[in-house]
Amino acid sequence: MDRKIRVAVVGASGRMGREVVKTVLTEPDMELVAGVNRSSGPIDLGRLVGFEECGVKMQNDLELALVESKPDVLVDFTGPQTAFSHTSLAIRHGIRPVMGTTGFTPQDIETLDKQCQESGIGGLIAPNFSIGAILMMKFAAQASKYFPNLEIIEYHGDQKLDAPSGTSIKTAELISEVREELRQGNPKEEETIEGSRGGYYNGFRIHSVRLPGIFAQQEVIMAEHGQALKIRHDSYDRAAYMPGVALAVRKVMTYTGMIYGFEHFID
Repeated sequence: MDRKIRVAVVGASGRMGREVVKTVLTEPDMELVAGVNRSSGPIDLGRLVGFEECGVKMQNDLELALVESKPDVLVDFTGPQTAFSHTSLAIRHGIRPVMGTTGFTPQDIETLDKQCQESGIGGLIAPNFSIGAILMMKFAAQASKYFPNLEIIEYHGDQKLDAPSGTSIKTAELISEVREELRQGNPKEEETIEGSRGGYYNGFRIHSVRLPGIFAQQEVIMAEHGQALKIRHDSYDRAAYMPGVALAVRKVMTYTGMIYGFEHFID
């Protein structure tokens, strides 16, 4: 497109939100037009992230900010409690949502896809924007054809609200597209402590670790007689997600409907 993509950021004062603000301010084909955070005062968003003033002040009313700033794209890294309502609100205003927030049900995604189709705009819901994490998911799905006995272990900080993570669920979904359900382990197995074997998904288990000081890691452990294969991805900083966010902002301008999963943009 000839003009810059107008971007609004929800949760702009959060840790991920600040990284998104930095990214939008430094991408030559994007223009930051709004930042929203319910509990923040009217600070300049450039100053918020350690840049020079950019002339865009933080707002605390999302709908008012969208009406006044008229963005093309809304980027949201808030939380599962507001994920659906924020996405639906953006679509109603003809704004393309890029959601890094988890908590959507399959029915939610179907409903939002219908809304996008009716409005003639694109949208994206992505549990993970890290290109390395997407490759980890794709490699795990490919390997599961040959190593169907597997478990997923995901690690996050102790303040993460949802378990298992959206990334691990998406990984499990991709694996299940190519792997038939296989109930692993001894059929007489018993848990002496409830939940010790993790969450059950299509025959395999997902384990969630929550500890302070951990950022985001995930490994898929696969094993057959005499051998094991581990596919692991580690994120050390939120900046790792930003190339993916920038790509998503550009891509969402080019199609109609709601896409679930950033892997659709990675060949």
